[in-house]
Amino acid sequence: MPPRTSEPAAALRPLLPSPLQPLEDDRFSRYGVRLLLKRDDLIHPDLPGNKWRKLAPNLRAAAGRPVLTFGGAYSNHLRATAAAGRLLDFRTIGVVRGDELATRPLNPSLTRCAADGMRLLFVDRTTYRAKDDPEVLSRILEQAATDDVYVVPEGGSNALAATGCAELGRELRGLTDVAAVACGTGGTFAGLAAGLDDGQRAVGFPVLRGGFLAGTVRTLQDEAFGGPVGDWFLDGRFHFGGYARTTPELDRFAADFRARHGLPVEGVYVAKLLYGLVELTAEGAFAPGTTVAAVVTGHEDGSSPAGAG
Repeated sequence: MPPRTSEPAAALRPLLPSPLQPLEDDRFSRYGVRLLLKRDDLIHPDLPGNKWRKLAPNLRAAAGRPVLTFGGAYSNHLRATAAAGRLLDFRTIGVVRGDELATRPLNPSLTRCAADGMRLLFVDRTTYRAKDDPEVLSRILEQAATDDVYVVPEGGSNALAATGCAELGRELRGLTDVAAVACGTGGTFAGLAAGLDDGQRAVGFPVLRGGFLAGTVRTLQDEAFGGPVGDWFLDGRFHFGGYARTTPELDRFAADFRARHGLPVEGVYVAKLLYGLVELTAEGAFAPGTTVAAVVTGHEDGSSPAGAG
């Protein structure tokens, strides 16, 4: 295994900046819009996309200490954290939503976490919802029985993560008018918007219902950058029922995109991002001559079935 290091980039050798690929698609070109794919899914095979960008600064802060973090049964964040622990030789603890899962066979995603050395700690859903309460977190840490642990929030989104994702925006300076990304916990979007240059705009497509994400993004930007940064807006119309949920229409869209371009489309985030961009373009949201960069944050591996989350 690689030695422990305070600089994960040195050991994991990510592909940065990630490739920026033009894509010819008549659903954009007929309106005079140029589409680019920002292939963050190619950054690292085990820590693709925003998982790398959010985890790297947190792993520097952890400096080899055990990392405890949170996620659902199909959490890509848990899998990425477990993989980082294996690659960089530090202990990981995953707090999993749903104590009923403790007595069931592990699904493929949690099996992968365990194989990478992650200790899985299953908690009831009431406790999980209250995990940000200091008293509840203290009880979880007692249950984990791990000294000097470094805590990373669900989805990896905190101020450090937002600063890491700001580099994504900086990589797109001068190359696009609009940068778009699907949003879960908000850290990637908060950083992306902050890293863009004047005159560029960030568009986010929440994959969860509830309309809470704008407040979360503002809080993350306050904590990371001292206040609101960048020109950004969220369009909450394309969650298709919520996290990891889909519809036949979205499934057809993803299959068609793959057939057109030979690119498998990850269903939890990327399919909703691309669908939203097609719709916004048809609605005239982007003036002719606009270049739009769609951030591909993950790759399709079949680990997150519909209805999970």
